[in-house]
Amino acid sequence: MNKALPALLGVALACCFAPPSQAQDLTGTLKKIKETGQITVAHRESSIPFSYLDDKQQPIGYSMDICAKVVDAVKAELKMPNLKVVYQPVTSSNRIPLLQNGTIDIECGSTTNSVERQKLVAFGPTYFRIQVTAAVKKSSNINSLADLNGKNISTTSGTTAVPLLKAYEKTKNVDVKEIYGKDHAESFLLLAEDRVVAFVMDDILLAGQIANSRSPGDYKILNESLRAEPYGPMIRKDDPQFKALLDKTLTALYKSPEMERIYNKWYMSPIPPKGVNLNFPMTPQLKADFAAPNDKGV
Repeated sequence: MNKALPALLGVALACCFAPPSQAQDLTGTLKKIKETGQITVAHRESSIPFSYLDDKQQPIGYSMDICAKVVDAVKAELKMPNLKVVYQPVTSSNRIPLLQNGTIDIECGSTTNSVERQKLVAFGPTYFRIQVTAAVKKSSNINSLADLNGKNISTTSGTTAVPLLKAYEKTKNVDVKEIYGKDHAESFLLLAEDRVVAFVMDDILLAGQIANSRSPGDYKILNESLRAEPYGPMIRKDDPQFKALLDKTLTALYKSPEMERIYNKWYMSPIPPKGVNLNFPMTPQLKADFAAPNDKGV
């Protein structure tokens, strides 16, 4: 017998049972989750139908269903089936700071993926596309964005709506006074109470507020669009392990029949709390996004 064979076998066995290399060690958000035993999911309180509270004050919505798939993937990746899931409400103003300081691990709401925001945070693949426009009362005689000149408008703090309105070519000479709501429900209430003549926001969020209002027939959404914007889940910047898991999970989801079921659940079926059907069919652009998932910002 070759005297060197036992030694070689020993080396081989040592290699087989050696601990993972440093390159395979957990980093970033996955390391934090493993060490703390919990993942903190941020949600909105009134971003219907993306992320909002039901009549039992529990966070539900389209974005929440999608992020639940990410949570399941984290549990599997870390081999932590009993991982604690903590839900943290956020607003348009504090969602990015709370992500950056580690209070939350992923934000599942109605956040626009913009090139400017990508300097601060990262996004997963797009799960919705919206048009930024305005909701008004039908009795207001406002039929275009230019008609807002000299009027009070509402929007939600920390959103992209007002800068877009001011930059819009057809409204560069329009002078408006903005009143900011802390969330979309408060911004819509300003319109409902006639403290403003328009609520400038993303079309589907406007549709959600109108559908759940006391008198949906009193309102209309203007046909003009300030900009088309992609929504996606938001995570910390420079976190390649978590980003890779997020992208892999959502790419598989988007290309599966499950994605259409999730979409139809929230946009083509009655939803809580009032059983209203938004009847908002999937657009060709969103179908293209699901066929070729991407995280391109606007």
